[in-house]
Amino acid sequence: RGGVSLPLQVIYVARNAKDVAVSYYHFYRMAKVHPEPGTWESFLEKFMAGEVSYGSWYQHVREWWELRRTHPVLYLFYEDMQENPKREIRKILEFLGRALSEETVDHIVRHTSFKEMQKNPMANYSTIPVELMDHNISAFMRKGITGDWKTMFTVAQNERFDAHYAEKMAGCNLKFHTEL
Repeated sequence: RGGVSLPLQVIYVARNAKDVAVSYYHFYRMAKVHPEPGTWESFLEKFMAGEVSYGSWYQHVREWWELRRTHPVLYLFYEDMQENPKREIRKILEFLGRALSEETVDHIVRHTSFKEMQKNPMANYSTIPVELMDHNISAFMRKGITGDWKTMFTVAQNERFDAHYAEKMAGCNLKFHTEL
């Protein structure tokens, strides 16, 4: 009331579609709130068609990419966060207009690493009842690597996906790394 209203700032983190599809497939397998995903092949088709929870990956990443032109959106890439987390944390700090000591930034880097978060019950959902998330099927935080899609995609699936991706992302200058 009567105070200065600040614009809503959004930090959006996007990950390459191939690794998202694989990660999402394993999530569907372990999270009992989702229907059984079926085979990898059938799930990949549903993913490409946007017939999964939260809809089309293509639409989501494109809309946020465009929104950053007119709204305070910091668009980050999961792969960049893996490659150089300190640089990406500094981007976040700059975006938020904050400064932290080098020691604090190093502390953040350490505690937000995949390895540390994978062990942390506050981040890894290991305390969720097995009826909701069955970690015996797949851990919520499985591998966290870039390029894991290569363990799932056949050559034919990769070619089909690349063609579909080119069609869906036509006219968009958004670029992802599918391997590091």
